[in-house]
Amino acid sequence: MDALDRKIIAALRLNGRATYAELGRTVGLSASSVHERVGKLEAAGVITGYHATVNPSTVGLGVTALVGIQPTDTAEDNDVAEELGALPEVESCYAVAGDEAFVVKVRVPTVDDLEHTLGRLRRIAGVARTRTTVVLSTRFEGRPNNTVLEDPPPTGA
Repeated sequence: MDALDRKIIAALRLNGRATYAELGRTVGLSASSVHERVGKLEAAGVITGYHATVNPSTVGLGVTALVGIQPTDTAEDNDVAEELGALPEVESCYAVAGDEAFVVKVRVPTVDDLEHTLGRLRRIAGVARTRTTVVLSTRFEGRPNNTVLEDPPPTGA
């Protein structure tokens, strides 16, 4: 992956719907060259997909919570993660260091639904306890971090 690939990735992270012509103008290549490079990045597993970003509250998911999952001493992390993945309310799952093995992001319509989901989480084999933080508002989320994709600053300045 070279500097042009990094610029293409950065541009796609900002606008996944950009046309090859738009990307070409942004990075200084022809649309066909960008198309070829994007195809190679997809084939190499660098670009893993495209998606629409949706405002959760507009689709009825008004409550967001971050739930820490503390495992039992005999829990198998892969088994717990698989069970967490089976719950549609669990939007993201992170394996973390510390007392908790996982932190999951849960989105549900109401606080009553959150209570129900927490009960389901606690019944997963291998879950000893949970710790929940309810999100009051989201200042930003899912923004692309393109710092590693940018050109490095000049040296000796």
